[in-house]
Amino acid sequence: MLNPKLIVFLTWHDVTVENAKEIFLEAKDAPAEYWGIKVEGTTPESMRDLVQCMKDAGKKTFLEVLAVKEEDCLKAVAQAKDSGIDHILGTMYYESVEKAAAKAGIAYSPFAGLDMETTRLVGSIDDIVSEALEIEKKPVFGINISGYRYIDGDPEELISALSSKLKKPLSIAGSVDSYEKLSFLKEQNVWAFTMGGALFEKKFGETFSEQIRIVQDYIKK
Repeated sequence: MLNPKLIVFLTWHDVTVENAKEIFLEAKDAPAEYWGIKVEGTTPESMRDLVQCMKDAGKKTFLEVLAVKEEDCLKAVAQAKDSGIDHILGTMYYESVEKAAAKAGIAYSPFAGLDMETTRLVGSIDDIVSEALEIEKKPVFGINISGYRYIDGDPEELISALSSKLKKPLSIAGSVDSYEKLSFLKEQNVWAFTMGGALFEKKFGETFSEQIRIVQDYIKK
């Protein structure tokens, strides 16, 4: 059993919060190495400043990209490169995006199972697993899915199916907001999960630092 890694996201409702830097500085000594943001809610200048602040504190930085059109995904890679991001989670898989990320020295874990029109995780479990296995053959770091936002079946059945089939790291984006979900992810071969909204909604305590410690203690015990 692997202890999944927590990626703390300074985002709420898919937007980087306005006071992201302030929150990070208050919680930077909490036991979390991985921190993330989204393009939404930032400017090139504020993203560059926030990422540098994280890296100065010894953190690994993540950018979740919700874009699905190839040109928008490539633009996000360019922003990630400019800001010094370590790892991109998301985008539809495109060879051009994979190559741009590799050239920039950025790890890349694209989405699987995402519908181009609705940007929702849809389809049968077999079809999503098949797509993920095809993406896994590419020179990517891993696969990212918004597992708990799966609308065509049981989210945990999907996560379990993927975790049992994939050899590359699987990360879960969004809606991990309960101890029950944390317990389930601990049982799976999941590399990492993102958590943002749950922390802003104080699902695990009062402050960011307190919640990070509580979540980390829970997934490690």
